[in-house]
Amino acid sequence: MKKPGPQASRSASESIDARIAELGDWRGEVLGRVRALIKQADPEVVEEWKWRGVPVWSDGGIICTGETYKSVVKLTFAKGAALDDPSRLFNASLEGNTRRAIDIHQGATLDENALKALVRAAVALNKSKARR
Repeated sequence: MKKPGPQASRSASESIDARIAELGDWRGEVLGRVRALIKQADPEVVEEWKWRGVPVWSDGGIICTGETYKSVVKLTFAKGAALDDPSRLFNASLEGNTRRAIDIHQGATLDENALKALVRAAVALNKSKARR
């Protein structure tokens, strides 16, 4: 029987805290800031830790994930293609029929109000589909 790793005893929020701390660079700062904005936009958001280490924010379904790569922090909205994006935050995964992503590079400025509006729209979409 495989022994559970150190993540097994942590809550999802603790795992996200640890990821932010272990990054220790601009990516951790960006992930922490985005996380705070998501929580401001949706105080009822549920944090999850999935797929061997990906932060996920949900409310009525997945809102978005927060992956970190060498040169980008990527917020992937599960149903992004169905969301209005008047501020044009989506700049990656634009060709798909379902998901859309925001790639945040080092030093980039993020329109925080537009991100919060996008999060609220994703929650509203999730909840409208859950009622059907």
